[in-house]
Amino acid sequence: MSAARRPLRFEDVRALAAALPGVEEGTSYGTPALKVRKRTFARVWEDGATLVLRVPFAVRDHLLAAAPAAFFVTPHYHGHPVVLVRLDAVTADALAPLLEEGWRQVAPKALRRGREVAPPP
Repeated sequence: MSAARRPLRFEDVRALAAALPGVEEGTSYGTPALKVRKRTFARVWEDGATLVLRVPFAVRDHLLAAAPAAFFVTPHYHGHPVVLVRLDAVTADALAPLLEEGWRQVAPKALRRGREVAPPP
């Protein structure tokens, strides 16, 4: 029997984002946030247990349909390209590529250039 997984915390999110170029820590709406050149791509929601993560609408729609226990939006965010992530319902492996997607939404081209994914042959 495997041990129970510890819920993710913002410290874990911060560690995952540290691999991305130009990430800075700051605050947004009074909560800890991750930014690139002052542009926020992830922040702690006011409840302290949820991450507000910038993603394209298509990604958000997919996440909401595929894993509603982990991803949701409130009416406030319907018109914004973000998804709310229950940190206790996702793994680091699932969150890492989503953080990179959020980072891509705000990172300048010069920073993104080194992390471009090559198209399949």
